[in-house]
Amino acid sequence: MKTAPCMSALCALLVVLPMKVSAQGAASWSMSVEQPAGNFISRVAVDFARNVRQTTKGQLNIRVHPGSALYSRPQVKGAVSRGDIQLGDVFMSALGAEDPLYELDSLPFLATDYEQARRLWAVSRGAVEQRLLADGVRLLYAVPWPAQSLFSTRPLRQPGDIRDLSFRSYNPTISRLAQLLEARPTTIDTEDVPQAFRDGQVDIMLTSSATGVDLRAWDFTSHFYDVRAFIPKNIVIVNERAFQRLPEAQRQALLHAAERAERAGWELSWALTEYQTRMLARHGMEVVRDIDPALQQGLVEVGQRLTEEWLARAGDTRAGIIHEYRQEQAR
Repeated sequence: MKTAPCMSALCALLVVLPMKVSAQGAASWSMSVEQPAGNFISRVAVDFARNVRQTTKGQLNIRVHPGSALYSRPQVKGAVSRGDIQLGDVFMSALGAEDPLYELDSLPFLATDYEQARRLWAVSRGAVEQRLLADGVRLLYAVPWPAQSLFSTRPLRQPGDIRDLSFRSYNPTISRLAQLLEARPTTIDTEDVPQAFRDGQVDIMLTSSATGVDLRAWDFTSHFYDVRAFIPKNIVIVNERAFQRLPEAQRQALLHAAERAERAGWELSWALTEYQTRMLARHGMEVVRDIDPALQQGLVEVGQRLTEEWLARAGDTRAGIIHEYRQEQAR
C-alpha cells in the first residue's frame, strides 16, 4: 500500500461538514453510527451520506447520528430490520450469537494484517450478504478497525499475568478468549469503558488504537501491547424494503457511494494505525511492540483454540470459508 493516497483520503474526510438540503419530494433517511463524530468510521459515514446526497441531487438525504444517539450496539440491526431506521452501522462480530459467520473476522491470529484481512473479507463477503438478506437487511459497505491489541493497567509478560483480571468483552469471542486466559469477561459498552476502568470493574481490554485514542485510554490505562490479534470490521446495513422502494437511479447512487466509502475506510484505517499508536505514546502510555515471547505464544495458542472451537460449531459451509482463505494465503 502507498501512504500518499491514504493520507489524501484522510484529509478529504477530515474537512467534510454536514450539509442541509431541502428539496421538494426528497426522501430523508436516518443512519445510526456507534462511534463519536470525530472517529474515522463516523467520518466515512458522513462522507458516504454526502456523496449520496450530491449524486441524487438532494433527492435522497441521509442524516448520520453518531455516538449511538439513536440506538445502542445491540439494538441497531433489529431497528434496521424492522424499518425503525433505514441504515445502521454495526460491529459485525457483535452479531456472533445470531450466526458464527459474523465472528469470522474476530478469530485471534487468523488475519493479523490488512492484506490478510482483505483476503478473508473477499472470501466471506458473499456469505455475509446472504445471511443479512435473510433478516431483511442489505450489506452496503464494511470498514476495518486497526488491529486489536491489549490495553492494561499493569505490565504483562506472560499469560499468567492476565489470570483473574477483569477483561472487557464486546462479543462472544472475546468472552471466550478471556475465559481461556483464566480472566473474568465483563461486558462493557464502548462509551462506558473509561468509567468501568476507573471504578475497578475492568483491568484489561483488547481493542484498537483508534478506540484507545477516542476514549483517551491514557487516562485510565498505563500499557499498550501491540499484539495485533485481529482486524474486525464495522458493517453498514440498509433496510431491504426501503432500498427496493428507491428509484433505480437512487439505488445505484447508494451502491456506488458505498463502494467509495469502503475503499476510503480501508485506506484510512491503515493510514491511521501508526499515527494513533504514536498518540498513545505521546500521552504517556508505555507502548510495547516487542511482545514477550511467552505472552505472544500464549495468546497465539488461545487463538488457535478459538478457531478450532469455531470450526466445530460453524458447520461445513462456514468452515469452508476458512479453508478457502487458507488456500488463498498459501498461493
